[in-house]
Amino acid sequence: MLKPVGSFPPAALGRTAVAAGSALGLLLTLGTPAYAHVKWFAPYVVGSAPAPITQTLANGWFWLGIVLVLAFFVATVVLEKGPVGQGASAALDRISLPLWNRADDFMRVVIGGFFVAIFAVGGVYLTPDLQTPNEWVSWLQLLIAMLVFSRRTMPLAAAGIIGLWVIALRDYDFFHLLDYLALGVGVAGYLVLAANPNGRFYGQRFAVLRWGVAIALMWSSLEKFAYAEWFYPLVEERPFLTFGMPRDTFIPMAGVAEFTMGFGLLWTPLIRRLSAIALIVIFTAAVYPFGRIDLVGHAMIMGTLFLIAADPSPSGLKLGGFVPRMGSVPAGLLAALVVIGGAYWGLHGLFYDEAAHPPAVVDAQGELLTHVPNAEHPHGLVDPAAQP
Repeated sequence: MLKPVGSFPPAALGRTAVAAGSALGLLLTLGTPAYAHVKWFAPYVVGSAPAPITQTLANGWFWLGIVLVLAFFVATVVLEKGPVGQGASAALDRISLPLWNRADDFMRVVIGGFFVAIFAVGGVYLTPDLQTPNEWVSWLQLLIAMLVFSRRTMPLAAAGIIGLWVIALRDYDFFHLLDYLALGVGVAGYLVLAANPNGRFYGQRFAVLRWGVAIALMWSSLEKFAYAEWFYPLVEERPFLTFGMPRDTFIPMAGVAEFTMGFGLLWTPLIRRLSAIALIVIFTAAVYPFGRIDLVGHAMIMGTLFLIAADPSPSGLKLGGFVPRMGSVPAGLLAALVVIGGAYWGLHGLFYDEAAHPPAVVDAQGELLTHVPNAEHPHGLVDPAAQP
C-alpha cells in the first residue's frame, strides 16, 4: 500500500528534496559524460594486456571517488528509515505509480522496440559493436521483437536472445561477449518468468532484470581502469566531456561512478531508486554527443532503469540496526570490487597470453598502441597503408 505524500510534514519533504538533489548532483558530477560504450565508437584490441590492478589501487583519484560515493551511500542508508527517506520514497511512489501499474507492458514494449531498432540498424548481433555480414541475424531479431508481445511466445524470444549470443561466439571471443552476457541473461530471464503469472518465481522477474543491468554496468566500468587509453580518443575529440578535468583524473572517477551506481541498484531501496534516476539522466545526456547509436545500444538498460526507479516494493538489500546499515556499505562495495574485478582480470589472463601476445599495432614513432587503425574512426592513428 503506497503512503500518501501528504502524510509527511512540509519540512520533511523540503529536506527530502535537498537530500535527493544533493545525491543526484554528486552522482552526475562524477559520471555524466562517460557512459558511451567505448567499443561502439573507437577501435580496440580485446586481447591486449590490461593495466595491472595495482595501478588502479595506487591511483588517488580512484580512492577519492570511492570516498565520495561511500559518503553518499552511508548518508542515504542512515536517512532512509527516517522522515527524509520515507518522504523521498513516497514522492517517488506518487510520481511513478502510473508507470509501475503497467510495468510489464512497458518492459515488453522496450524489449520489442529495442529489437526493431537493432533490425533497422542491420548487420549486428544484439549490440552495435558485434557486427555480422549475415542478413538472417537481423531478421531473427525482428522475429524476437514480435515474440515478446504474447505470453505463449515470450520464452521463444528469450531463447532467441541467448541463441544469438551463443552464435556470436563464432565471430567474437568469449571474453568480449561477457560484456553483454549479464544483460542478455537478465532480459531472457525476465521474459521466461513473466510468461507465467502463476509461476513460483513470477514475483522475481524484475529482480532478475535489475541484477542483469547492475552486473553489466559494473563489468563494463572496469574498462576505464584496465584500458583507460581506449577512452583517450573520445575525450580528445570531445574535450567538453570532462568538464575541464584532466583525462587521467576524469576517467578513473567516471569508472568509479559507473561501478558504484551499478552496485547501488542491488542495495537498499532508496539507494537503488536514486542510482537508477541518476543513471537515466546520465545515459540520456550521453545521447546528444554520441548520437542515435548510443541511444539504440543503451535502450534496454535505460528502459530497465525506469522500472527500477518506479519500483515501490522493498526489494533490494534489507538491513536492520544502525551499525549493520552503516557497515554494510563499505563491506558490500569491497566485496563487489573483489568479485567483479577479480573475475575481469582473472578471466582475461585465463583466455589470453598477455605476455606472448601484446598489441601488435605501432605508430610512426614505434609506440605500442591498443587501437586498430580504422578509416571510419581516425583517432590520432592513421593507417600508413591508407595514405595517398
